[in-house]
Amino acid sequence: MSESKCPMRDPFRQDRQDTGVKTVKAEGQDVPLILRMQDARRTAKDWKTFSNDNPLMIVLHSEAHVRDVRQLPIETDPPDHTDYRKLVEPTFRRPKDDPEYQADMRVMIAEEVDKALAAEEVEVVRGFALPIQSRGLTRLLGVADSEADQWIGWGVHVFRDSEQGSKSNELDTYILDKFAAMEGSDADDFFSALNRIDFRGRKLTLEEKHGFANMAFAGGRDTVIQTVSSIMAYLAEHQDALGFLREHPDNITTATEEFVRWVSPLTAISRTCPVTTDVKGVEVKAGDRVGICWPSANRDESVFQNPDDVVLDRAPNPHVGFGFGIHNCLGQHQARLIIRALLQELCDKVDRLDLVEAVPEVEEESSYTRQVGYKSVRLKFVAK
Repeated sequence: MSESKCPMRDPFRQDRQDTGVKTVKAEGQDVPLILRMQDARRTAKDWKTFSNDNPLMIVLHSEAHVRDVRQLPIETDPPDHTDYRKLVEPTFRRPKDDPEYQADMRVMIAEEVDKALAAEEVEVVRGFALPIQSRGLTRLLGVADSEADQWIGWGVHVFRDSEQGSKSNELDTYILDKFAAMEGSDADDFFSALNRIDFRGRKLTLEEKHGFANMAFAGGRDTVIQTVSSIMAYLAEHQDALGFLREHPDNITTATEEFVRWVSPLTAISRTCPVTTDVKGVEVKAGDRVGICWPSANRDESVFQNPDDVVLDRAPNPHVGFGFGIHNCLGQHQARLIIRALLQELCDKVDRLDLVEAVPEVEEESSYTRQVGYKSVRLKFVAK
């Protein structure tokens, strides 16, 4: 077994094949989205022509209404980006390098699967994916597991929520209170470490520490939740997929990469052109932006055979689901670990997932509409 038809339509196919760009209106500007894999990789690597040094504008629409702090290290370019990233890289590599950490994450996910098996029905987005993301983050940041309860209460989107409205002040208050509480601490947690760290012969400013923490809480929250939710919906709709992975456990790794490619929940990262630049025949004036469209690159038919199909044993799989170049996703090792551990636990404990209801979450822009995940997915977990 290797292929199952993907229900998520690719809204970029025709433009990718015709010109390689699609223009979207954002913040009053026409922003060309770069659609082809080769062009996306080239753009992502060229930070001098396509700069990340544009705070609050890292996605298509400004986040000035929900935050006023520069996210670090992503909203900087070298040499600042290089130096900032080195400060936190050891924390974000633990999911890849630390066997004890990996085992602890597996235990946490096993507990969440057990809870789901004991329930008559589970709403996966808020009742399963959100707790997994939040409890995983406590381990990454080295804080008590109980802190996840507060984070879960923030809902799916850390800055905004369809049910709860804006929560940015709540996040800021939490972060600033945490740094204050851990001042002078010699503990190993993320906040204490940033309080102590030396950077270019000085301590980090509160704004810099705030920027790192904002990135840690917001950078991968929606994307992990939507990816996990989409995987669960897919497995419920394709009952043979878990059986295939049980029979071929080595393909849990390839399936992890394939699900990241297939879901690609973040539509675009925005880059700013310091000087007027030609992008596939489109003039981008100095100070204006382009968007690197990850889901389009991940469906590029010149790179992926049957790009709209989920191929659980796809190899090689040169996707850009975690970005590309020096600004690639710091949290990618955590996300990969979560997905691998989840698939392993499902294979071990779950006979099947029965889909009750799935409500897609759709992103609507001026020139495209695409599914980025689900607003809700109701499932029944059936034990082996």
